[in-house]
Amino acid sequence: MTDVATILDTDLDAYVDSQLDSAGKLRVETWLAKHPEAAARVMADLGMRTTLKLAMTADDVVCNPRTREAARHLSSGLANARLWTALQKVAAVGVLLTAGWFAHSSMGPGEVNASVPPPSFVGQAVRAHQTSLVRAGMPSQPEVKTYDRDDIRAATGIVMPELPKGWTVIDVQVFPSDFGPSVETSVRTEEGALISLFAVRPGQFAVEPVKDLDFRDAEAAWWQLGEVAYAVISSTPNIGLIDEAELLKNSLY
Repeated sequence: MTDVATILDTDLDAYVDSQLDSAGKLRVETWLAKHPEAAARVMADLGMRTTLKLAMTADDVVCNPRTREAARHLSSGLANARLWTALQKVAAVGVLLTAGWFAHSSMGPGEVNASVPPPSFVGQAVRAHQTSLVRAGMPSQPEVKTYDRDDIRAATGIVMPELPKGWTVIDVQVFPSDFGPSVETSVRTEEGALISLFAVRPGQFAVEPVKDLDFRDAEAAWWQLGEVAYAVISSTPNIGLIDEAELLKNSLY
């Protein structure tokens, strides 16, 4: 059995090529959760392979036969680790060309996709934040001020960030979600801002940087690290949550 501490480049290549059994995938994913830079490279490799598969299977209207044949050669070459670095540069050009074919065929003249919708867990985070505001105004609903990271992890499998000094915990609650329990923590920052920290296992492995978005009645900043996704929510639009999200994200390393 390969120990998690001794994951090799060949293991990562096999993971990208879907050549590992369930136990092998779990070992690699556990290791990647602790090595975000390597995880980001693996995610980029997976995205490259998916794009190449699309290029090989696309209809002739979208991609001509010569493009598919080139993609097929590139895809077979990815299995050879010694060629990977050189092929990345070649494949990058192919990805741009393929993306151009897809965009041209799937979008009408002058039609632009100006923004990408946030993942579904962000909407759940906003709803959990709004629910916490309702709870705060109900004397019959006692608040739980104990932020026990070990207890939360043991019960839910969710690793919670370490809160910065000066932040005050107001309430900690577990909510249901589409993929199991989620955790919503209401806190007051050192500057006095009331925000919610939301965490959930969204059902897929990814490493995503902090992104933010203003909704009509809230602001959200979110990121994902391994199997757990996080969001910071405020009911005040345009409050600016990037710095808080980065602090929390960095505490997980």
